[in-house]
Amino acid sequence: MALFDWMAETTGPVLCGRGVLLRPPRPSDYPQWAELRGGSRDYLQPWEPAWAEDDLTRSAFRRRLGVYAREMELGTAWPLFVFDPEEEALMGAITLSNIRRGVAETGTLGYWIGLPYAGQGVGTASAQAMLGFAFGALKLHRVEAACVPANQASRRVLEKAGFRHEGLAKAYLKINGAWADHLLFGVTQDEFVPDPAVSSSYTRESL
Repeated sequence: MALFDWMAETTGPVLCGRGVLLRPPRPSDYPQWAELRGGSRDYLQPWEPAWAEDDLTRSAFRRRLGVYAREMELGTAWPLFVFDPEEEALMGAITLSNIRRGVAETGTLGYWIGLPYAGQGVGTASAQAMLGFAFGALKLHRVEAACVPANQASRRVLEKAGFRHEGLAKAYLKINGAWADHLLFGVTQDEFVPDPAVSSSYTRESL
């Protein structure tokens, strides 16, 4: 399928960064998603919440898509899959979630990159693209993120994308079945330096 046609099928934001294309997931992504997640399980599991027994099943994936659709409709989260725009291969996912409006105008960034694409700048490029969307189209004031102290790869992604290290939160999130300390990071709209390679397209209705 030509890339133009492949993008045209998508409803919601499409973000293009340095070697990455981000778009909302759809049902036809399931085979790639299950294969990448399954093959990356040992690599990802130490840094994520415990996986459900049926986590990689098609029915669980459909439930995920239902949650994602509701979140995007409400504007509380923007879950996007990360693709290689040339090969159309799924490389990971990134989500801007917990969006709070009013006096906060804040969201939380989270991401995962499959093992075959780790250490190739995919996470950094995806984070930069999502920050451009957060501070541009969504007009947020601040984006937050956190990672387990031992996850040096994730820390490098955040720092390269422009986040500042702000502190340590004890027993912040339950990771792989146990409460874990997390390093806290943040970046404000005024601090963010847009990447000129990032572009986006979206319908006003999707925002």
